[in-house]
Amino acid sequence: MIKVNLLPGGKKRAKSRNLSFTMPDFKGFPMDRWVLGSGAVTAVALVAMGYLFLSTNSRNAELTVGLEAAVQDSARYAELIRQSDHLQARRDSIAEKVAIIQEIDGARYIWPHLLDEVARALPDYTWLTNMLDIGATDSASPIFRIQGRAGNIFALTRFMENLEASPFIRNVQLMTTAATMEGAAMVTNQRVYQFTLEAAYDTPPSELLQTVPLLGSAAGTQ
Repeated sequence: MIKVNLLPGGKKRAKSRNLSFTMPDFKGFPMDRWVLGSGAVTAVALVAMGYLFLSTNSRNAELTVGLEAAVQDSARYAELIRQSDHLQARRDSIAEKVAIIQEIDGARYIWPHLLDEVARALPDYTWLTNMLDIGATDSASPIFRIQGRAGNIFALTRFMENLEASPFIRNVQLMTTAATMEGAAMVTNQRVYQFTLEAAYDTPPSELLQTVPLLGSAAGTQ
């Protein structure tokens, strides 16, 4: 239909336009709340799975690096343990050899000590005719026998007391004693007492021993 404006000075009214917005039609999609809930749960699950996947990969990388470092440390510690065991074995071997040397060195001077102590204990009017090793209770305690003659019974008693007083001698026992005549031609025979003693070597306390370094003694004699 055509409208004509007959009024003077009249102007044609401009056509008005009404702007409107319309929402998309979701009539094709179901709007059930259970479906929406399931979709939301699925979306959350997908996000959680993605996060777990990324975090697991990161943790796996960290564990791999840590495992490699642990393997390297294990190899290094194994080498240190092997070296320590080798040094320990060498130390034990050296200690064993030193103990053997000390044992041999300690037993080397037993008889010089015994001879020196017996000579020091010998009183006047007493002399020896024999001294021998008759056995040992162990490697460091030999048992020895002394045979000799004394001018009187008091000299023999003094000799036994002097032997007992020595730190190197113990268990002095009188085995036999007998009176006999001693003298040379053209000389009046003299009654003496023939005796046999047995005793054992004793290791004295270390504080009673006086030791001198070999190098020091050798330098002093030059």
